[in-house]
Amino acid sequence: MKDTQPAAPLAWTAEEVRQDSSWIQRLSETEVDGFRSALRHAAALGKPLLSMTQADFPLPAASREALDRAVATTQGRWGMCLLKGFPVDEWSEDETRTAYWGMSLHMGVGRTQNRASQVMNDVRDEGGDYKVKGGRGYNTSAGLDFHQDSCDVVGLLCRRTAKSGGTSKVISSIRLRDEVQRLRPDLIPVLQQPFFHSYQGTQDPSQPPFYRCPIFGSDPVHFAARTNRKNTDAAQRDFPEVPRLTPQQVEALDLLDELMPSPLLCYSMTLERGDLQLLNNYVTLHSRTPFEDFEAPDDKRHLLRLWLAIPSSQPLPAAFEEYYGDVRAGAVRGGVRGSAITSEFLAYEQRQAQALNMRLEPWRPKRLAADALA
Repeated sequence: MKDTQPAAPLAWTAEEVRQDSSWIQRLSETEVDGFRSALRHAAALGKPLLSMTQADFPLPAASREALDRAVATTQGRWGMCLLKGFPVDEWSEDETRTAYWGMSLHMGVGRTQNRASQVMNDVRDEGGDYKVKGGRGYNTSAGLDFHQDSCDVVGLLCRRTAKSGGTSKVISSIRLRDEVQRLRPDLIPVLQQPFFHSYQGTQDPSQPPFYRCPIFGSDPVHFAARTNRKNTDAAQRDFPEVPRLTPQQVEALDLLDELMPSPLLCYSMTLERGDLQLLNNYVTLHSRTPFEDFEAPDDKRHLLRLWLAIPSSQPLPAAFEEYYGDVRAGAVRGGVRGSAITSEFLAYEQRQAQALNMRLEPWRPKRLAADALA
């Protein structure tokens, strides 16, 4: 993949996004045919996903460049891209997994996403509970708090839509910061302080069950944000040893909760079959409305999620290192370690980092459980 360096992300409002559709891209028939042919090749090989290389999913130049453009768009003006037209109606569930994973080999390095250390998650209602200890949103039908995922770029490939609901909502975290600056400039330094957040059980066994990270980064050039009120509240609820939120911190979080869903900031989009939504997690936040599903299992809402570290990523503030592991631009970072990392994943990670010329340092916890509050 080309190491494209587009113009830096900028603040935006919902209305500005509605007026400019340059972040929406549609695959041409030639590009779609390239994904079809690459899938036929990969399916004939029958390799496990973690054993695949770019050569096992050989994309013609036009299809590869479509992915390059999409990833570059996430690092530019809007911090997001909607790439439309993947032929998921032609593919079985397994074929869609193989195709999506094959695409990812040309975009970045996949990151593990849960306590089972899985690299691809099914976003569908499996009866999970969202706002409970250890709860995650992807396996429920619940509406979600605004949050960022734990990677440079999160990709959602839509296989099937819900009977109703499940609308995707996105905001600019840069514009969110600007609104806080306009309304309550005294809370900006508060949001740049470390907050404690729960890992929701997704940490490596050597790590504490919580981590420290500011809501807003303080780098004047490369803005980054990280927030998920549910996980901040969970740290307060589940870990009495964690320092209590100060009144100012609570006030700042309450202000964010008020601003994020506002008509000024919040842009809503409905993902259709064959859509691939890509979001830059440092400059956007996202959520989802609750949804009602179909009864038949083969009709139920289903998206596939990848967390990617990408070659063109920005540097992160030093205060983000405890969570992301590596704050250097273009480094392999992010994800949640979980407790089931395999030798196959480690081999894939190293091979894929080399293929994309990305920095990769051997993983180690930035904070051990024994030193949780040191």
